[in-house]
Amino acid sequence: MDVVIEKPVFKKPEYPTETRPLVDRIHWVHVILLSVSPLIALYGFFTTKIQMKTLYFTILYYIFSALGITAGYHRLWAHTSYRATNALKVFLAIAGSAAVQGSIFWWSRDHRVHHRYTDTPRDPYNAKFGFYHSHIGWLLVKKNRNQLGYADTTDLKTDPVVRWQHKYYPLLVLIFGIVVPTFICGLGWGDWRGGYFFAAITRMVALHHATFCVNSLAHALGTSTYDDSQTAKDSFVTAIVTLGEGYHNFHHEFPGDYRNAIRFYQYDPTKWFIRMTQTLGLAYDLKTFPKNEIEKGYIEMRLKELHKLQAQIDYGVALQKLPVISQSEFLAQVNKNGKKWMVIQGVIYDVSTFVNDHPGGKPLIISGIGRDMSDAFTGGVYKHHKAAHNLLAQLRVGVLQS
Repeated sequence: MDVVIEKPVFKKPEYPTETRPLVDRIHWVHVILLSVSPLIALYGFFTTKIQMKTLYFTILYYIFSALGITAGYHRLWAHTSYRATNALKVFLAIAGSAAVQGSIFWWSRDHRVHHRYTDTPRDPYNAKFGFYHSHIGWLLVKKNRNQLGYADTTDLKTDPVVRWQHKYYPLLVLIFGIVVPTFICGLGWGDWRGGYFFAAITRMVALHHATFCVNSLAHALGTSTYDDSQTAKDSFVTAIVTLGEGYHNFHHEFPGDYRNAIRFYQYDPTKWFIRMTQTLGLAYDLKTFPKNEIEKGYIEMRLKELHKLQAQIDYGVALQKLPVISQSEFLAQVNKNGKKWMVIQGVIYDVSTFVNDHPGGKPLIISGIGRDMSDAFTGGVYKHHKAAHNLLAQLRVGVLQS
């Protein structure tokens, strides 16, 4: 008795339509934060002279908080591309809090959904909804969880550091996002205003939009190095803006890899930071995708691009579409009608347009009219280059009947 293996039945994805009025969908906390903070930064820029110590500290604190997002929220928690000790986890959780981009749980959950449902209505920052939506628009409205896709977050819910940071997130933001940078500049060298306006607010705004670029710019600018079935792109420009998160096509194709860039010349300081913490014994089990499979994807995309270019090249009439001409008809066309035809490897060519341009001289090519010049063309007189063979494809008029 034959055993029949049942195939699962998959329903076509359904995307519920949004029925809530716009006013009920507005996320007022995000609207106020993301609109007021740039205004405060601008006010500080025009009213406060920046001190060099404050500028240097702002850059350092920017890198610190950015690593909380790239090495922490993104590569450690959202993709579990490496494992970390509790000490490193706490460091990255605090750094991520200083970035003021939501808790680890909230950020990682939505990012997992984004990867699972990229470029679909279930993607919270679907790039196909437009640059503005994927950059910041998605944050200004409350999500309808029924519309978004599902991603497993069991590991996040059981991680004590994630739970601690999520519980005390508002307090951590106040302390490490505002108070710490302000007080360091104020107590350190007396620059309270600079500490608040530059190290706290301007740094936060700049980091917001740098991170937002991973959702917008990284899906719009660059090349499809490994896969062109989705919008993620590889771009050095985006990598500079996002501490190495710009090789986004690679990342979407191999999301479990702790690296965003694999070539030695590609800019990925987050990768270097993770390697450094591994050396210090703070990070371990760094995951990488098999090199053979990465290179396979790279080569397949290059072949696909070459095939697209090849399709634009005129290779002449295909042999199977050429008329079959008998030997008597061939000779009649040459002797009676004056056709300048010759035969090379069973294919008839009209060399009338090439007689005067033949590098071997006009007499030599004329001597071959009405004859089979296969041996002469392939080495009897001269072994012609590939270019000559390609040119012949434009001159063929028929196939000699055997």
